Amino acid sequence: MIAVIDTGICNLRSVTKALEAVGASIRVVRSPDEVAAADARGLVLPGVGALRDCVASLRASKLDATVRDWIAADRPFLGVCLGMQALFEHSEEGGITGLGIFPGKVVRFQRPRDFKIPHMGWNTVRFTQPLSPLAAGLAPEGEAFYFVHSYHCAPTDPALVLAECDYGGNFCAAIARGRVFATQFHPEKSQAKGLQIYRNFSGVV
Repeated sequence: MIAVIDTGICNLRSVTKALEAVGASIRVVRSPDEVAAADARGLVLPGVGALRDCVASLRASKLDATVRDWIAADRPFLGVCLGMQALFEHSEEGGITGLGIFPGKVVRFQRPRDFKIPHMGWNTVRFTQPLSPLAAGLAPEGEAFYFVHSYHCAPTDPALVLAECDYGGNFCAAIARGRVFATQFHPEKSQAKGLQIYRNFSGVV
């Protein structure tokens, strides 16, 4: 069983359908009590839109503490897009204070004019931790995934970086520590390779 957090501003249907497509059993949760009742082995935090709304929703529902405790226990966790950005200490997007689970910040792209912001569309992701279970079955030298974002995570600890992407310069495209993972790209929008990400996460669960 995998619990998927509904913050009210996430692409919930796309994520749950992708997980179901790889054979995972899903329970949508909106409170700590629902997480406990689901008796889930894995937790997924998706998100699209503004980080302020995502973090505010987590705090209002008390799920921010649930996410912190879950990650502290090294239980299988997958954050997607805003679900990755929310894990850090601070964001330049409106001066948001994140959950502070990992040291680092979320910064706006600073690129030459010929690089459009937001960074939107397909781009190649290179896995810097090719032995990570989330990278199983994927080419470490590069796989294409779908991105939509104007801000990217800058972890303080480089060992946290699972994958990088080049958009006028390298940026962190995914992180991993133990059984905790997060991606800036959208696996649910990334066709077969994206489904492989969800399949790999389900395997960790």
